[in-house]
Amino acid sequence: MSSIRLYILGALADEGDMHGHQLRQLAEKEHIDEWTDISVGALYGAIKRLHAEGLIDELRVEREGAYPERQVWTITTAGRIALAKLREDGLTRIVIRADPFDLAVSRLDLDRLDEVPAMLQNRLAQLRVLLAQDEVKLDLISRYLTPLELMVMSHKTDRLRADIAWHEKLLSRLPELLDEERTRKAASS
Repeated sequence: MSSIRLYILGALADEGDMHGHQLRQLAEKEHIDEWTDISVGALYGAIKRLHAEGLIDELRVEREGAYPERQVWTITTAGRIALAKLREDGLTRIVIRADPFDLAVSRLDLDRLDEVPAMLQNRLAQLRVLLAQDEVKLDLISRYLTPLELMVMSHKTDRLRADIAWHEKLLSRLPELLDEERTRKAASS
């Protein structure tokens, strides 16, 4: 599932033909880099790939004032078919990315176990700051959002709350878990 492909094809299908700079401006206006895995700077490379695959076509070249020439892109029939599949995948596939944190916790340096509680407290504090920032931002922009957009934007906030709850559970069990790691270390020595 490619978010950037979904974004570009969806924008062209829903908003009409655009050149790359217009797509970039739309992405910046919608702050897609804050609530998706899309980097606004990656749009131009993705446009080239979509064109090479026949999912978008150059409709015309425009030049406004002293600006450079810009290709105006349109979605093709194949692009509309691909967009339908991407939308379906986006709505039906569950994507949970692995967090390197989990691997780090499962492979602790047994000689530095005493440092782990402070590191986890720090991580939890950082998560709480992220949540607070996200709640403030959501509150500030909520009056500009449709109910559907507000629901989408609250997804990140809810995920942060769940992550905080999990970290709190980990911290509450940490003494016994670290004791088990120390016992394991002593037994393997």
